[in-house]
Amino acid sequence: MPLVIGIAGGTGSGKSTIAHNIKAAVALQETVAIIEMDAYYKDHSHLSDIDREALNYDHPDAIDFELFAKQLKALIAGQAIEKPIYDFVKHGRRAEIDLTEPADIVIVEGILAFHRKEIRDLFDIKLYVDTDPDIRAFRRIRRDIEVRGRKFEQIRKQYYDSVKPMHAQFVEPSKKWADLVLPEGGDNVVATDMIVTKIRQWLVEHRSPRSAAG
Repeated sequence: MPLVIGIAGGTGSGKSTIAHNIKAAVALQETVAIIEMDAYYKDHSHLSDIDREALNYDHPDAIDFELFAKQLKALIAGQAIEKPIYDFVKHGRRAEIDLTEPADIVIVEGILAFHRKEIRDLFDIKLYVDTDPDIRAFRRIRRDIEVRGRKFEQIRKQYYDSVKPMHAQFVEPSKKWADLVLPEGGDNVVATDMIVTKIRQWLVEHRSPRSAAG
């Protein structure tokens, strides 16, 4: 069985940075699969552009939790999965898939990673990345402009209409489920080092003789 780590926190908090920092720190000894919950947005390609842009992508209803839970459980059971690829420009799933192989460590990261108990219960370690709202907002603006080709007014409207209120309603309260709260996200080198040490300790304590032998 792999070690499963859940990383939650607000948009732009540094969840992906933490995930990739962990992977880089253990990659020489362990295989790591990173599962972004953003990949599991429901497909809305059948809707008009206006209707797709009006959807609340920060509400739990935007996520296909059934597919996500099914694929995460399959990965934990040692099966490869066909992870969807979401197109954030067109607001729909691409025809291509991301074949993800089983790994020693599975990292799940997403703003709603702790929202559902059935998924929380699959995590051996739960981390919440707690970053200043202003920093998160600026990171979100930069990403949406540079990566997703959106205009500032569109980003501003979405932030106040859905991102900010959904964070207060669903994301921030999920902090209570965390085993460890990480201030300042990926910039917190000390916290990352502590997590990596804990991961290595967990693997030593839980790894079976057969898997330890290779």
